[in-house]
Amino acid sequence: MKVLLVGEYSNVHHTLAQGLRALGHDVTLATDGDGWKNYPRDIDLKRPEDASLWSKFCYGLQLERAFARLNRYDVVQLINPIFLPLRAERIMRYYRRLRSRTKKLFVGAFGIDYYYAQAALDGHTYRYSDFMVGQTPHLFEDCATWIADWVEGGKGQVCREVMADCDGIVAGLYEYHAAYARVYPEKLAFIPFPIATSPDKGRVRGTSDGPVRFFIGIQRHRSLYKGTDVMWRALERTASAFPERCEVVRVENVPFAEYCRLMDKSDVILDQIYSYTPAMNALEAMARGMVVVGGGEPENYAILGIDGPRPIINVQPYERSVYEALCRLVRHPDAIPTLSQQSMAYVRRHHDVRQVAQQYVDFWTRL
Repeated sequence: MKVLLVGEYSNVHHTLAQGLRALGHDVTLATDGDGWKNYPRDIDLKRPEDASLWSKFCYGLQLERAFARLNRYDVVQLINPIFLPLRAERIMRYYRRLRSRTKKLFVGAFGIDYYYAQAALDGHTYRYSDFMVGQTPHLFEDCATWIADWVEGGKGQVCREVMADCDGIVAGLYEYHAAYARVYPEKLAFIPFPIATSPDKGRVRGTSDGPVRFFIGIQRHRSLYKGTDVMWRALERTASAFPERCEVVRVENVPFAEYCRLMDKSDVILDQIYSYTPAMNALEAMARGMVVVGGGEPENYAILGIDGPRPIINVQPYERSVYEALCRLVRHPDAIPTLSQQSMAYVRRHHDVRQVAQQYVDFWTRL
């Protein structure tokens, strides 16, 4: 099968490409590397940071050359309806070009879009979300921006057109599946995010007599949205309460390879307080044997069909909940090796890249 993957979020498409190639498929990856994260790709769609008219003109030429090469695929999958760093009204031109040149076109429900924004803002689809805790918005200014952009604005219009027209939609997390199940159940599939696993990738954490090593990665411009501001305050409190028993690594906006190198020295990662589920960063950490403090709600285990161990330390979207969970780990570090082993087993069983890639192939073929 000849496959084109367009766009990138948090290494989803690059990892999926690895799995598809391992199964013998011909895959082209056309992305911008997800900005400063700089994930590998075959065709570079990165836009220059310079906002001059000349840079815009050059980027337009870059896209024209790139899209001239993107022909005759069996399957095209877009990371999101907004799959290029362009104004919404310009996206449809490139969508129609891809649509006319492929047999089947699929779109990922992997992040913010019109339908997820609606669900996250309605106050009842989720108990809490990136924007709401219960009935209360926790990002007042961002909520207004998201509504204007993704619900009422051009991005929302593009999303509605693309999702109505495409052949199928893949949801990578419970939250995205819940948003789409009520709109497009007939062409929706839940397929877990892919993670590269190997026998030598992970190691059991927390076996030494030293301090518990905590890791937190912060995206400067998305800290409030991801909830890392809340988690960081809780981690600071924990380190202050147990200065001899905690070691903290904090990184901000570093490329993926450097991020993994720094993360790999730790025992515990803090990730996405407003999520029901572990996403790519948390899953990558779990594959390495780290323990995740973040989203591990019952809905996550239910959609995966898990009755066994639940290794994610689930926290509620409050500083106190995170602080109490971290304190328990510091007081009972003997729990870390077991959780570490369960974390690696969790990823191998449900997120192995070849297994996930086959689920994609089955879905693409079935539709």
